[in-house]
Amino acid sequence: MKIIFLGTGTSTGVPEIGCKCVVCTSPDARDKRLRASLYVEYRGKQFVIDCGPDFRQQMIRAGIDKIDSLFITHEHYDHTGGMDDLRPFCREYPVKTFLEKRVAQSIKGRFPYCFNEIKYAGVPDIQLWEINTSSFMTEGVEIIPIRVMHYRLPILGYRIGNMAYITDMLTIPESELPKLENLDVLIVNALRRTRHISHQTLDDALTLIERLTPKQAYLTHMSHHMGLHAEVSTLLPENVTMAYDGLEVYLPD
Repeated sequence: MKIIFLGTGTSTGVPEIGCKCVVCTSPDARDKRLRASLYVEYRGKQFVIDCGPDFRQQMIRAGIDKIDSLFITHEHYDHTGGMDDLRPFCREYPVKTFLEKRVAQSIKGRFPYCFNEIKYAGVPDIQLWEINTSSFMTEGVEIIPIRVMHYRLPILGYRIGNMAYITDMLTIPESELPKLENLDVLIVNALRRTRHISHQTLDDALTLIERLTPKQAYLTHMSHHMGLHAEVSTLLPENVTMAYDGLEVYLPD
């Protein structure tokens, strides 16, 4: 398995427009964060989780020219705003996109021209597959959706092989925790170090990681309020890493 962190930032990205804080003005490339998204190459297939407004830039930077399946965590703009940029991936076949029914309805409302009976030439050919929290197969690979709560909004994380990706989570039902057992890699959101209404803090994420005991954990969906990468990294346990845009991770099958 090959994992590329396409983006590790929150909805405003880092640097945030107009901000002159030490993180937003940092010369360290690890403090520059596009909106959260992940690329996973597994058993010869290429998957992407979320398609935010930085999608085009992320695909070019990572050199990705093929997507076998796209998984959407929820409907918020920072996770779906780049759907129109799927155009180059639709020239030979539709992009299979897996998402909940509510999210599918939101996508159709935001990009109605992609779903008209008679489509304008060149629009993205997006094939929506509605899912729930039951596991499903795509391209011969089992995908396990994980129910988490983004404050009061139910959203999905995804497990692929021994890797799980969760973003925008505040809480997780006890019933979903068995889906996160025996992980080689857990990728989980940690917005900042102080309390937030709809996202985990750094302490929340570390508590979850300690409970689940993955071999390695990576933090994502971080705002400028988290602090400098170089400084926060020194505070983390040995098996926890602050992810950064462009970070590549390789796992045995």
